[in-house]
Order: sequence, then structure tokens, then C-alpha cells
Amino acid sequence: MTLRTFLITPLILATAAVAATPAQAWSARPQKTSFAPSASSGTVSAESLMTTDRLIVKYRDGSTSMMSARSRNAATVAGNRQGVQVSAFRRMHNGSQVMQLSRRMNRDELGTLIQSLRSGDSSIEYVEPDRILQPMYLPNDALYPQQWSLSDATGGISAPDAWDKATGTGVVIAVIDTGVRPHADLAANLLPGYDFIVNPTFAADGGGRDADAADPGDHAPAGACSTGSAARNSSWHGTHVSGLAAAAGGNGIGVTGVAFGARILPLRALGRCGGYTSDIADAIVWAAGGTVTGLPQNPNPAKVINLSLGGSGACDITSQNAVNAARARGASVIVAAGNSNVASTGSSPANCSGVITVAATSKAGGKASYSNFGTNVTVAAPGGDSGAGMASTLNAGTTTPGADSYASYMGTSMATPVVSGVAALMLSVNPALTPDQIASLLKSTARAFPVPCDGCGAGIVNANAAVMAALAAKGTTPPSPTPTPTPTPAPTPAPAPSPTVTQVREAEPNNTLAAAQKISALPSTISGSLSTTTDTDYYQFAVAPGKTVTVTLTAGAASGFGLGVYTSAGQQLLMVRGVIGRQQKVALTNKGTVASTLRVRVLRSTGNAGTYSLAIAH
Repeated sequence: MTLRTFLITPLILATAAVAATPAQAWSARPQKTSFAPSASSGTVSAESLMTTDRLIVKYRDGSTSMMSARSRNAATVAGNRQGVQVSAFRRMHNGSQVMQLSRRMNRDELGTLIQSLRSGDSSIEYVEPDRILQPMYLPNDALYPQQWSLSDATGGISAPDAWDKATGTGVVIAVIDTGVRPHADLAANLLPGYDFIVNPTFAADGGGRDADAADPGDHAPAGACSTGSAARNSSWHGTHVSGLAAAAGGNGIGVTGVAFGARILPLRALGRCGGYTSDIADAIVWAAGGTVTGLPQNPNPAKVINLSLGGSGACDITSQNAVNAARARGASVIVAAGNSNVASTGSSPANCSGVITVAATSKAGGKASYSNFGTNVTVAAPGGDSGAGMASTLNAGTTTPGADSYASYMGTSMATPVVSGVAALMLSVNPALTPDQIASLLKSTARAFPVPCDGCGAGIVNANAAVMAALAAKGTTPPSPTPTPTPTPAPTPAPAPSPTVTQVREAEPNNTLAAAQKISALPSTISGSLSTTTDTDYYQFAVAPGKTVTVTLTAGAASGFGLGVYTSAGQQLLMVRGVIGRQQKVALTNKGTVASTLRVRVLRSTGNAGTYSLAIAH
């Protein structure tokens, strides 16, 4: 469940929770006026989502190494119409042509260019933007010495019990990210990787594609990535992700990876400004042992591919084809759901078919405040939240590499390598498992969420249960431990009687603050409707001193209704935007010594008009 806390007035503390009724990254910080996440707090900026300077063009005859004269001419004509030069840049693993544009273009411009290109060249099978994706993480400055995610009874994954049976030995985990540093707590488990970044601005290492996957740092001066882009320090994101999956265990230093016996294959596809889809797709194919033109064959094919990265939009053909190619070679592709606290069905490659999509949970076992959610989420795993991050390997350099270090980050980027590590544990005891079997066993063995986590998949990944299931699938279930005697349960006290809920019907007119419908008895459930997409309803009630009132708004599956909270003087305290098919929940606590009157507004943010239920309770 998404949890945010707001100081509303000296008297009222409001806590809003958003829950799915039927899953990149934003953090929730205390604010005084709005639930809208700040764009500056996300790892995927609007600029990176909306613009690119490349296209991926798949011609029906993909066997030729050079574009035909007709295709070159069609590209030139289409570019001239848009005032941009279009030139062949490089070939991809499947014969697709990456086209370089002379400038970045926004989504509308790209759409027009693509339409023009297709209409002028009948040999084109498909054209799509070469989107720039970003690592999905939320850095947290504090270093937490305990790795609660491994063994905590509430929020952990039961890793110590799993380690009695498996450590990941013999399994390769490909981490497609910013590259890796040869950290002392990682070096023993690192395989030779590869650098897939072609763009020299993104690469920032003085070269193009080569066999050096070392992370030189993804720091960027102001304006380096786009006009007006902010300066940023190096994240060492790939090093942190790799440590969570497979940092060395039992070496007496630092942290322990989930699969500390596995090997990490570092593949660098994200640089100082993110990474192009075309580079990432080639890395996915190569990681699984596929052929990429101009590159040597991968001597260490991976059975697990970790993608702690993403951007918005539908799954593109290029990414889906790469995922399909990896799965065909027996590799599981495990992807971060995203950290924007929105439906992960709009985050790619998390919404690609056949991937294992991972949401993030907090130490309390509920949805991390930033985590995406949705029907495409497979499972959840610890990703950290305010007060408890995910400790792992890092580097102390602000821009260029410095000394080895450790730090706590939080995000679905951190949850994803936890699941990748568990998949490696499973494969180490049953190498014959297919990607579909791994996904199925992860879901069937996941444990129930201790607190609500709507849209977070089948549950929190359970390393011990998953390994046991992998062994059972092989027909070699280990001996069961001696059962612990069950204590005699104490008598269960009789539950307190439930308060009577008053049923109230909406009474029009109530579409202004002044005309707010008064709700005198709590708890009450109001049956109302928004007759048009511009309709709005207000309700007024009192919060007694020292008391908490919860307001829960439930709308139809095709309606995205939001909630606003106002003082008796009309000051807006917070606004929760509606999302189609999702329930909105706000808790209001009066910390003062006198009653406070509040007004709640129901409004349509997106989707259809229609009926709703508004529950107001102590």
C-alpha cells in the first residue's frame, strides 16, 4: 500500500493510502499541499521519456548488410520534411537498422517522422523510437548495517533457510546496467562482461563497444543529457544491483548477496544519460548466448537476466523480440516494475510479455511508497522505503571511481536483483527449470503480504519455499526438519461489536465547498455519483480531538476518481489524483484539543463518470 504523510495544519495530520481493488521511480516526501509526485524526484525524467535522436527500422529483407538506395532516399526525404537529417547508424542483432537523427525529437515529431518514413518505403516492416531508458533506483544516503531483507520475519525473504540447500553455485546472472566496479566484496563472483554503449556521450569512457564492462561513472554535468538537464553525481547503480544479487558470502567483510555462490556477468548498457533500447536489446540477446553482429560469442551465457531499468510506454517490438530470444535460450528475464507509484502496465520493459515483473515492498511488508503496481506484476520483493533501505556494494567516488564502499538505496531496482538471486538459487538445485516454471514457482511459493499490497503480484518472494519447490520439481525434496511442537493456543477473546454504519445517499446540490453535504453520524457510507466528467461532490464532517477518521473512495472499474481535503475556510490540504480501477484512502488525525471541521471533495481525474461509494469512519 502506498503511504504518504502530510502535516496539514497544527491540528490535522493526514495520511493517504492508495490501494488497487481488482503496480522509474518517485519517492513520497512530506508535503503540505498535494499528492502529486515531483518530477525532480524520479529517476526517469520527462525529457528522457519524450525525446530521442534515434529510430529502430526493421526492413522486411533483413538479410542484407546495407540499406538499399531506395530506402536511403526514402529516409532522406522523410527527414527533410521534418527538418532533420536521418542516417544509418548501425545494425542490430536481428538485422534491424538503427537510424541516427541530427537532433532530438519529441513524441509528436517522432510520430510524424515515422509515418512519413513508412509511407515512403514499402519495404519497412516496422519503425519505432529508440527510446532512452534509465536505471530505476532511489538513492538513500544512510547506510544500514543490517540486511533486513534477507531474514526479517515480517519483510524478509527467508534466505538463511534457503542457503542450507542452495547458494547459486553454477548459475550466471547477467546484470544489464551501468557496468560494475571490481569491489572487493564482488570481485570473486565477477565474470568478464561487455560494454554495449555505442554513443560516446553516454559512454563517457573514451570508447565504443568493447570487452570492458567497468563502470567509469555515470555523472553528468548540467546540460550534458539535454537542454536544461541537471548535473548529477555517479550512482554506481550496476555495482549496487550486482551486490544485492551475488555479493560474496562468508568472506568476513561487507554484505552478502542473495545468491552468493552465483556469478555476475556485467553488461554495460546504461551510461551518463541512460541507455538506448537498441543497446539494451542487443545486451539481452548476447547475455543469453545469442549472436550479435560484430561481437564475440558470449562464453558464459546467463540463465537469469536482471533489468533494473525502464521507461514509460508500451513494450516496443525491439524489446519484446529480445526477451523472446532470451527466453528461447532458457533465460529468465527479471524486470523492475518501476518507481513512479503508477500502474506498471505503462512501464517498459516491465510490461513486455514473458518477463518476471517485480514490485518493491518495505520492511513492514507492504508496498513501498514509490513502487509501481498492476496486473502485470509477478511478485514483490524487498526494495526498501523510508527508514530502511537496501544495503549493498558501492563506490565512494562522486564522479570518477574512488574507494570501495557500501550504501543503502531503495527502489524496484533493488527488489529486482533479490528475485534474480532467488531464481539463481532455484536453478542451482534444478538447472532444468524453464523460465515459465521459474515464474510459476516464484508465484506459487510467495508468502502472503503481512499488510495490504494491492497490485503487487502473488506475494513476497520466499527464497526457502522457492528452492524447496525447485527441488520438488526435480523429485529430490530434502528431508523435512523435525517439527516444532505446537503450543496450546490461548483462548480467543470475543470480538468487540462492530459499530453501526449509517447509509447515506448523496444530496444535490453539493458541488461547491459552501454547499457541502453534512455528514453528522460516523461511521457512514455514502452512495453517490458523478453525472458528468466535470461533476464534483463535497461532504462535510467533524474530526474530534485526538481522533482519526479514514475516508475510503471506491469507484467503478472504468472510473478514476480522486479525493481532495479542505479546511472549513476552504484551504486545500491535499489532493489525491484518481487512477482508473483504484481505490483511494485518506486517514485524517486531529492532534489538537478541539474538534476540527473538514470537507472532502470527490472528483473525476480520468476515465468515465459514474457511481461511487465514500466510506467515512473513525
